Amino acid sequence: MNTQLYKYQQTFELESGYKLPELELGYHTYGTLNKNKDNVVWVCHAFTANSDVLDWWKGLFGKEDYFNPTEHFIVCANMLGSAYGSSGPLSINPTTGQPYYLAFPHVSVRDMVKAQQLLAKHLGVESVHTLIGGSLGGQQAMEWAIIEPDFIKNLILIAANARHSPWGIAFNESQRLAISADRTFYAGSPNGGKKGLKAARSIALLSYRGYKTYGISQQEDNDAAIDNFKSASYQNYQGDKLVNRFNAYSYWYLTKTMDSHNVGRNRNSIEKALSLIKARTLVIGIKSDLLFPIEEQQYLFRHIPKSAFAEFDSYYGHDGFLIETEALTNIITSFFKTDVKGKIIQLQQIA
Repeated sequence: MNTQLYKYQQTFELESGYKLPELELGYHTYGTLNKNKDNVVWVCHAFTANSDVLDWWKGLFGKEDYFNPTEHFIVCANMLGSAYGSSGPLSINPTTGQPYYLAFPHVSVRDMVKAQQLLAKHLGVESVHTLIGGSLGGQQAMEWAIIEPDFIKNLILIAANARHSPWGIAFNESQRLAISADRTFYAGSPNGGKKGLKAARSIALLSYRGYKTYGISQQEDNDAAIDNFKSASYQNYQGDKLVNRFNAYSYWYLTKTMDSHNVGRNRNSIEKALSLIKARTLVIGIKSDLLFPIEEQQYLFRHIPKSAFAEFDSYYGHDGFLIETEALTNIITSFFKTDVKGKIIQLQQIA
């Protein structure tokens, strides 16, 4: 299915005060909005993903999966600043007639949500039955549920946090250092920074997976090996794979977006902000997650009023939220069978 394009031709003011003269959002929809307009499932995608959720979240979203186009009107929008059709650093700056590149303004998670709110209005969406996201997608979903508490009925947050951690920011800064070490990043070319982006992706992978993942999947079969190790080849392969589908400028800006995530900003406190969420909320953590440790999801569980909590372990670490779709389906099925009634209910993973 091709990406659709929504154009908002009025000035779009960002949280920073910068004003984009216009806004474009690439998005996908699946299924149809029913007569009661109560079957909307809205997906906030993660860092380098895109709006084609049926492609990258197979097993959870699909014709035969829990969230399917037959029952649901599924919407996913490309994040503001990303590389898949929405306004971003490679968009044309109307003032110069050239791509923005590093002149593109800082985009916050709240800006991303504000843009998706405009798209929801454009699509005639009056409420969202289920808002779901993992990682940076979970950060967006959380913000939206705070900004429009009555608009979101059910909220699913996976491997996310209320404020990006110093640990996560350090990983992102290391990736930006890798990108900025590539002199072509400053050359004013859509292909600038490719070598730096490859190195950045290699750094990121270490936080997405973990020691055990590499110990099993990249273990050497030959004890005589002294070079050309599997894990080294894997890092190169994954770096090249991203470079072929993304750009260094969007990557740079999205790490900055994630760094600035803090639901407590200008809201008195993080706890106060989380208390504004009215949606029935399911918080899911991954025991082996190095980047978003499970304590961060437990914190959300304690401070979101109508919340339930589930955890599972994964060989894939943080990336488990994209891969362990059977476990997620079992947990989500259990959640929707549970009457929260304003109480905190702890859910256990169903084997």
